[in-house]
Amino acid sequence: MNSQVTKETIYSAKIRKSLEQSNQLNWLKSLREKSFRNFTENGFPTVKNEDWKYTNVAPIAKENFEFESGTVDEKTLQKFSYTESKQSQLVFIDGRLNTELSDVSALPANAIALTFAEAFKDERHAEIIKANLAKSVKYDFNGFTALNTAFTENGLLLYIPKDMKIETPIHLLFASTENKVSFPRVLVVAENHSEATIVESYTRFDEAKYFTNSVVEIFLADEAKLKHFRVQRESHEAFHVGTTNIELNRGSVYDATNINLGGRISRHDVNLKFNAEGGEAFVDGLYMLNGKQHADTHSLIEHNLPNCISHQNYKGILNDRSRGVFNGKVYVAEGAKGTDANQSNKNLLLSNDARIDTKPQLEIYNDDVKCAHGATVGQLEDEEIFYLLSRGLEPKLATNLLTYGFAEEIIRKIEIASIKAELDEAVLNRLDVNLEV
Repeated sequence: MNSQVTKETIYSAKIRKSLEQSNQLNWLKSLREKSFRNFTENGFPTVKNEDWKYTNVAPIAKENFEFESGTVDEKTLQKFSYTESKQSQLVFIDGRLNTELSDVSALPANAIALTFAEAFKDERHAEIIKANLAKSVKYDFNGFTALNTAFTENGLLLYIPKDMKIETPIHLLFASTENKVSFPRVLVVAENHSEATIVESYTRFDEAKYFTNSVVEIFLADEAKLKHFRVQRESHEAFHVGTTNIELNRGSVYDATNINLGGRISRHDVNLKFNAEGGEAFVDGLYMLNGKQHADTHSLIEHNLPNCISHQNYKGILNDRSRGVFNGKVYVAEGAKGTDANQSNKNLLLSNDARIDTKPQLEIYNDDVKCAHGATVGQLEDEEIFYLLSRGLEPKLATNLLTYGFAEEIIRKIEIASIKAELDEAVLNRLDVNLEV
């Protein structure tokens, strides 16, 4: 019996037990069963799949992760919290919401932040979940989304009512413990003219091996605005696979910044779709890798209707024997006249052994559009280093400060002071930079 079949057998035993003990609604149990059948039939993606040819996830299938949630204390979690969201924070330990460690007292009364189990107690909330869950992220998108959907035991519904503007950032904190597998599932529904900021962070308590498989679905109604900061700082021994799907409607605005610093093997799929005219999206990111880290970013931005705007700016910094993958595709449908789409991927290699595979793509079926894309791969300019050396800086400090400046273009988009400070420190520590020198 090969490792793939063995792993599916382990998941099979767990899913049977989960479904037997579940008192979920029949439609959700049926969805979970179909999702798991799809997983057992197809398994995890392999390098034979075009979208996964640069990322071998076989090491994930070989591990024997545990399903039970670990335990932590409040003091341990304090270092992962942000000042601006102390009272708008939901804490997930190994993918399960911990209500004792969470605090949403700063959220408006009509804003809904509930586990699926709690939401199903209210018919209105249950209908929101039924109408939107697995509609953007199809369970058969790949083996990871199928597995996540199968283990949707108790996801989170975040519902922002019409005309509501939430001032405080909502922090979704996902922390993992050693040798655990987790399946975070988040459904965000923002109604007409609503505004909010979401911080989605993934972290660890120590440099342990574990597996996070997350799915986030976001639906923005007309004129809704959402800022979304996603920070992945998993253990360098961990595996992280995340899927984020966003659907925009008339005049809605989505502004995302994705930071990827952790993980032995990590993958993030970002899929965004314009469903009406006048939408605008910013999908930016930074991946910073060292050692033998492998990070893969795939994005798809679909312009299906006229007069929508998308901006995408991803940067990568790779050192040692790390490897990065960026595959970004902009699709413009036949009727999507007036589309304005820009895509950029710039990479900085700090080592001769580092590697990046970058593939920006445009697929356009309309002539009345303005689209541009590009990718660069390079090293630091000798002239820039020489300039800093001539001003008395040490060679290592000069190199690291230039690298920091390259990364800072993305990080400075983050308007939340404590998050920006944390990321600045993380980048500086990785570069071993002391700005006071």
